Amino acid sequence: MPPTAGSSTAEPAAPPHPVLFLDIGHPESLLAAERALQVMPVATEWIPVHLGRPAEIDLDALAARAAERGLQPVRAPEQLPFDAELANLAATFAKSTGRAVAFLQAALRQAYAGARDLSVLDNVLIAGSACELHPRSLLKALETKGTRRTLEQATARARALGVERAPAVQVGERCFAGDAGLDAAAAFLHAQGLAETPPQPLDVLSRLTVIPPRG
Repeated sequence: MPPTAGSSTAEPAAPPHPVLFLDIGHPESLLAAERALQVMPVATEWIPVHLGRPAEIDLDALAARAAERGLQPVRAPEQLPFDAELANLAATFAKSTGRAVAFLQAALRQAYAGARDLSVLDNVLIAGSACELHPRSLLKALETKGTRRTLEQATARARALGVERAPAVQVGERCFAGDAGLDAAAAFLHAQGLAETPPQPLDVLSRLTVIPPRG
């Protein structure tokens, strides 16, 4: 049917594409990584960022929230906060291979359920093996300028939105911070009629093995 006077042939604006920013050095990212696939009602892009070590970490509060949500007990490494740059670079490479979700879940579980310090290269490689990243490929990627540049650009994008801690969810021009921000972002999408699926129940069991700490 041809357009009539006053009508528009312009396509409707595409709905906002949600983004979940995660930093392996920020323990609260674990909660979001465990819940995002069930809570977010639309496909959400996971982007690793490196925001630096958090100013403070409340492990008791984190453990309590994990228990309330039926997640694995929190067991953090002795060195906390640790320097997560290496792990976030590895996550950036994993994203380029389509394994961002798998690697970020594996790495965060190793760090905060398996008590492994992910500033240690061997522990990063263990997380990589959990999502079938070959150690040789991962080691090579950690040394490339392209991987570092991509991480820096993602971090700059998050900071431009006012993100100072992870997790954080971006929906259009809005940004929702913290683990509770996941629920707020999902509620916003539902309220705007942008949800594609109803909220899903939380699968409380980890699908990836957490290797216990040595000693």
